[in-house]
Amino acid sequence: MIEGYITVSEMAKKWGVKPRAIQMMCLKGKIYGAQKIGNMWMIHAETDRPVAERVKTGRYIKEKET
Repeated sequence: MIEGYITVSEMAKKWGVKPRAIQMMCLKGKIYGAQKIGNMWMIHAETDRPVAERVKTGRYIKEKET
């Protein structure tokens, strides 16, 4: 392994999510510094978890236009 980098499965355990979610974040470019080496994603060990951009209330929030 490359020093300072961890695999998708290790990051999934660290963040408490499924490995597929980490793979999709890497593919979409949401994890800064993630690199694909062969068929594996390598992520810097000190990378912060990206902020979720979805609305969690279940409804769309929009400012009223006046």
